[in-house]
Amino acid sequence: MAIILRLDRIMADRKISLTELSERVGISMANLSNLKTGKVRAIRFSTLDAICRELHCQPGDILEYDET
Repeated sequence: MAIILRLDRIMADRKISLTELSERVGISMANLSNLKTGKVRAIRFSTLDAICRELHCQPGDILEYDET
Protein backbone atom coordinates (compact mmCIF):
# COMPACT_ATOMS: atom_id res chain seq x y z
CA MET A 1 0.00 0.00 0.00
CA ALA A 2 1.23 3.50 -0.80
CA ILE A 3 0.10 5.02 2.53
CA ILE A 4 2.50 4.46 5.41
CA LEU A 5 1.54 5.00 9.05
CA ARG A 6 4.22 6.72 11.13
CA LEU A 7 2.40 6.61 14.47
CA ASP A 8 5.27 4.71 16.08
CA ARG A 9 7.70 7.49 15.20
CA ILE A 10 5.44 10.25 16.54
CA MET A 11 4.79 8.30 19.75
CA ALA A 12 8.53 7.84 20.26
CA ASP A 13 9.16 11.55 19.63
CA ARG A 14 6.49 12.46 22.20
CA LYS A 15 7.66 9.75 24.62
CA ILE A 16 4.16 8.33 25.05
CA SER A 17 3.40 4.66 25.54
CA LEU A 18 0.79 2.61 23.74
CA THR A 19 -1.09 2.18 27.01
CA GLU A 20 -1.13 5.89 27.79
CA LEU A 21 -2.25 6.92 24.30
CA SER A 22 -4.92 4.21 24.28
CA GLU A 23 -6.37 5.55 27.53
CA ARG A 24 -6.24 9.18 26.41
CA VAL A 25 -7.78 8.53 22.98
CA GLY A 26 -10.30 5.95 24.13
CA ILE A 27 -9.52 3.16 21.69
CA SER A 28 -8.47 -0.36 22.53
CA MET A 29 -4.82 -1.32 22.86
CA ALA A 30 -5.30 -3.90 20.09
CA ASN A 31 -6.66 -1.34 17.63
CA LEU A 32 -4.00 1.20 18.51
CA SER A 33 -1.31 -1.45 18.18
CA ASN A 34 -2.60 -2.30 14.71
CA LEU A 35 -2.43 1.38 13.78
CA LYS A 36 1.06 1.67 15.19
CA THR A 37 2.34 -1.30 13.20
CA GLY A 38 0.49 -0.35 10.02
CA LYS A 39 -1.72 -3.44 9.97
CA VAL A 40 -4.90 -1.52 9.14
CA ARG A 41 -6.53 -0.67 5.85
CA ALA A 42 -8.60 2.28 7.10
CA ILE A 43 -8.79 4.80 9.92
CA ARG A 44 -11.79 6.85 11.00
CA PHE A 45 -11.39 10.60 10.91
CA SER A 46 -12.65 10.76 14.50
CA THR A 47 -9.84 8.40 15.57
CA LEU A 48 -7.26 10.37 13.61
CA ASP A 49 -8.59 13.58 15.14
CA ALA A 50 -8.30 12.19 18.68
CA ILE A 51 -4.76 10.90 18.08
CA CYS A 52 -3.62 14.22 16.59
CA ARG A 53 -5.21 16.12 19.47
CA GLU A 54 -3.37 14.04 22.08
CA LEU A 55 -0.03 13.99 20.26
CA HIS A 56 -0.23 17.67 19.22
CA CYS A 57 0.50 16.85 15.60
CA GLN A 58 -1.01 17.07 12.12
CA PRO A 59 -2.44 14.11 10.17
CA GLY A 60 0.48 14.49 7.76
CA ASP A 61 2.85 13.73 10.61
CA ILE A 62 1.22 10.31 11.00
CA LEU A 63 0.32 9.48 7.39
CA GLU A 64 2.90 9.38 4.65
CA TYR A 65 2.45 8.71 0.94
CA ASP A 66 5.06 6.56 -0.81
CA GLU A 67 4.88 6.53 -4.60
CA THR A 68 7.00 3.41 -5.02
